Amino acid sequence: MKEATGELNITVITVVAIAAIAAFFYAFIWPAIKNNLNRQTLCASAYQCNKERTVCKALDQNGNETTINCEGTNVETK
Repeated sequence: MKEATGELNITVITVVAIAAIAAFFYAFIWPAIKNNLNRQTLCASAYQCNKERTVCKALDQNGNETTINCEGTNVETK
């Protein structure tokens, strides 16, 4: 019986550790990844950029014009 209890404890610890890692990922890492993907998507469809191609205008998901900072991305003006 002791061996079964020990295996159950290790299983519970493993499940809790996986849940903690998943919660950390979704709380801290995923929002940064999502924001970066959205910015890159907007910068890929950007138009009317300034000379340095850092500040551009783009259409968001709702079709509204927005100004986006495209510094650090490869933006080609259309």
